[in-house]
Amino acid sequence: MQVRTPLTVVTGPLGSGKTTLLRHILATVPRKIAILMNEFGEIAIDSKVLAGKNVQMADLGGGCVCCSLLGEFEAAVNEIIDTVDPDIIVVETTGVAEPDALVFDVQESLPSVRLDGVVTVIDADAMVKYPYTGHTTRMQIEAADAIILNKVDLVSESDLTAIEEKLRSFNEVASILRTKRCRVDTDLLFGIVRERVQQPPDHVHQPQFESFSYKKPATFNRQCFEGLADSLGTEIYRAKGFVQFPEGTYLFNFVAGRWELEQFEQEATQLVFIGKQLSERKEDILERLSSCEQ
Repeated sequence: MQVRTPLTVVTGPLGSGKTTLLRHILATVPRKIAILMNEFGEIAIDSKVLAGKNVQMADLGGGCVCCSLLGEFEAAVNEIIDTVDPDIIVVETTGVAEPDALVFDVQESLPSVRLDGVVTVIDADAMVKYPYTGHTTRMQIEAADAIILNKVDLVSESDLTAIEEKLRSFNEVASILRTKRCRVDTDLLFGIVRERVQQPPDHVHQPQFESFSYKKPATFNRQCFEGLADSLGTEIYRAKGFVQFPEGTYLFNFVAGRWELEQFEQEATQLVFIGKQLSERKEDILERLSSCEQ
């Protein structure tokens, strides 16, 4: 009897902390892990963040893993099993993906794997700033076997209680794990093996977000760039990438008005901006980026 490879789906809204969770998993789980990523945007920032680890990467490119790339997803899973034979496969979906079709595809079309569980990462601070729960986020919560309620240090205890009640209204069975920077006991994420029968999905995507990218070998004035980051506002929901300053290259993460820089070895400045009605801000942001070049 063939031993099926366990597959875990990591999903959640844009900027919730999915890649941060993967970095934590890679640093703490002493097993051979294969990661498949499906990013939103022209530049695969997240896969570059994880590159160089003891991990097999398969980048599925832009688009939605739960719809247009299902055939490519199946091929990538089978190729990884044949060539790498990992202990665990982890699939990180883009923040605008609905996981139900992916779960159905795993169950119906990939006999070489078994669905171990769906882990949904939720940004507590974003839940407070943007209380409306859209259709896609709701689907991600409903599909979860475990919910990582991340960035709990940025909100009050009363807000956390309200968020957990809201999550419970969408999903009564998933465990809710409060975390800072997705530092969680990984034993709680693997070996879930919850029995489920996923019905064929019936949904049509209504794109909510636009994106554009910026890539140059230039070095940037840090004070100028930080001023730009401070001014992005709420129209830009998510921005990420690498920025070269005179003192070195940094990983830039912006979510819901907050941003941070983390020193990171990478060549050239590469940035992705994601938001609603982004075309109205694109030219201004590109001009300001150019003005920060040294």
